[in-house]
Amino acid sequence: MDETGTAAHEVPARVLLVDDQVLYREGLCGLVRRWPEFEVAGEASNGREAVEFCRRSVPDLVLMDVQMPVMDGVEATGIICDAHPGIAVVMLTVTDDDECLFGALYNGARGYILKDMPSRQLRNRLQGVIRGGGVLSDAVTERVLRELGSSRAQRHLVARGDEQGAPAKLSEREIQILRLVAKGLSNEEIGAQLYLSAGTVKKQLSALMQKLYLSNRVQIAVYAIRVGLVD
Repeated sequence: MDETGTAAHEVPARVLLVDDQVLYREGLCGLVRRWPEFEVAGEASNGREAVEFCRRSVPDLVLMDVQMPVMDGVEATGIICDAHPGIAVVMLTVTDDDECLFGALYNGARGYILKDMPSRQLRNRLQGVIRGGGVLSDAVTERVLRELGSSRAQRHLVARGDEQGAPAKLSEREIQILRLVAKGLSNEEIGAQLYLSAGTVKKQLSALMQKLYLSNRVQIAVYAIRVGLVD
């Protein structure tokens, strides 16, 4: 077991690194290879290459830049998440543009991280993503909360199927789960609070995401805050 508590026998998560800047991509590749819980599965220089790689060899995690030639990261994320729901896509970018941020999240990205994050923090956040969580940089979180009520956020919700921009009719149990997910609790922690097994929480969460036309826990948290379920 290493200093982060990762068991040596666990199978490393396979990671695809997508960035058009070769020097940065090589540096990130060297960094990830130092983390035993991750394995670099491949590299891509644009969104189209990332889509093709995921079609041929399905990785566990994609670290995706936003602004790239040929196909940008937001478009590629939508294609990958639609075709391979099991792949966790996390945007790793210098771009904090609102359209890119909300577009990526509503295309299925599991997180949105700015490149100024320290490597130790990045590692910890990615470990959480592999365990089923979501991740946003602190500055991005503030922007998401500020923009939830704007027309920009509403347009993305409409694109995902919430045509009236209003909360769907939810049961009390669904509301409880939404609130706990938005607070960052894992399936196990939610189950402990609601006296349910982690497997039951996972099934109910999956059904809830289908009902709300959402793809992951980050989107659930955004939705819960937008409709006033979380202060």
